[in-house]
Amino acid sequence: MVKLTKYFLFLLLFAWSSSNLMAQTTRPIKTRILFLLDASGSMYARMDNDTRVNVARRLLGKTLDSLEGTPNLEIALRVYGHTSPPNQRNCKDTRLEVPFRKNNFTEIKNRINSISPKGTTLIAHSLLQSAYDFPKEPFTRNVIILITDGIEECQGDPCAVSEALQSQGIILKPFIIGLGSTEDFKKAFECVGRYYDANTEQGFDDALKIVVSQALNNTTAQVNLLDVFSKPTESNVNMSFYDMNSGQLMYNYMHTINERGNPDTIHLDPIYRYRMVVHTIPSVVKENIDVTPGKHTIIGVDAPQGQLMVKVDGLTNYNALQFLVRKKGSDKTLHVQDGNTKEKYLVGKYEVEVLSIPRMVREISIDQSYTTTLQLPQPGKLVISCPAQDYYADVYQTIRNELVWVYKFPVEKRNHVLVMQPGDYKIIYRAKGATKSSFSFERAIKIISGQATNITLN
Repeated sequence: MVKLTKYFLFLLLFAWSSSNLMAQTTRPIKTRILFLLDASGSMYARMDNDTRVNVARRLLGKTLDSLEGTPNLEIALRVYGHTSPPNQRNCKDTRLEVPFRKNNFTEIKNRINSISPKGTTLIAHSLLQSAYDFPKEPFTRNVIILITDGIEECQGDPCAVSEALQSQGIILKPFIIGLGSTEDFKKAFECVGRYYDANTEQGFDDALKIVVSQALNNTTAQVNLLDVFSKPTESNVNMSFYDMNSGQLMYNYMHTINERGNPDTIHLDPIYRYRMVVHTIPSVVKENIDVTPGKHTIIGVDAPQGQLMVKVDGLTNYNALQFLVRKKGSDKTLHVQDGNTKEKYLVGKYEVEVLSIPRMVREISIDQSYTTTLQLPQPGKLVISCPAQDYYADVYQTIRNELVWVYKFPVEKRNHVLVMQPGDYKIIYRAKGATKSSFSFERAIKIISGQATNITLN
């Protein structure tokens, strides 16, 4: 049975993933709720002054009446344990009694009232079959509300099935309402979904209201972007919220400090567990975020920032000076920033590589609410003319008695204008038509800030 279940689960996930590969969306807009009802023989046990099945009929009927007419909502009913007597131990006794369609609320109530509990409890197989009940289309939230008074009796693994269906984005984390449950009963379902005890009719009614509210409504939250003093002063950066299970992007919010000086309120769907990416430089990631339905949730994350600027003295000849920023000790480029502009970075140690000629690498420190400024001297110009013929020519800089290559001139051009940092350099060159290496020459040059150095190669 277990091997067979795993095989069908693999086929289901493959088929679903293939059909939805191009059907991703950032915000689901329709909710589908599948009520998965336990109709095993134990549902005839007492709850207060009635049987569990009668209480379920009564409260589900009231819930369905309250949901009728809700925009963007479709519901369906699947039942298990109701077609075979317990002595047969039928571990495939599950059936979609009323599928998803419009205006089926009365049909579902009538079907619930006509069902007579009989057989065994097969939760894993029912969950697996439930995945087929949801139409395969994007822009939906697929929710299962499982109502049961027993744990798995067919050697299935409800936790594994639930986790697999969630990870593939087929369903959201199920809700489980446990009737007449014990502590061991609760532990058995913690890995399946969000569990609620219902040992009395009033408890059952309360649990249904909570679950339905979570399935349909958003709740409020705020994100505190903390500085080095653990104060929520950082702001004006985008935050992306992803479903932890499917990886689907759910929300983007530009963080804002409101008129009262507090992080602004945002709305999140409480049915998801989130991975949040704060798009600072570098980004900050916080995982396994749960928001509590009906309660304002505060999400704190360390994001202390300062600013960086590369500034050039005086009038500059650079048309568009840029520089690379990396974390100290890393080869990964975090950002390409324009000169004479400010950009925020997380507090820490960085390496800046200025794309000047020659390139310059400097280590800098970003501190809280402070602008770190890297000052560059005003460049000069090297103007080279080759009136007679074309040349192979490179510019070098001497560093600790070693020639370090700086720039190669295009051989197809005879006139060059190069904006360079001030300093002492060498040009090593040879005529393109020369046939001997001994015809190589070198010229020492000096570049001065704000001045042009003119050289003729001949």
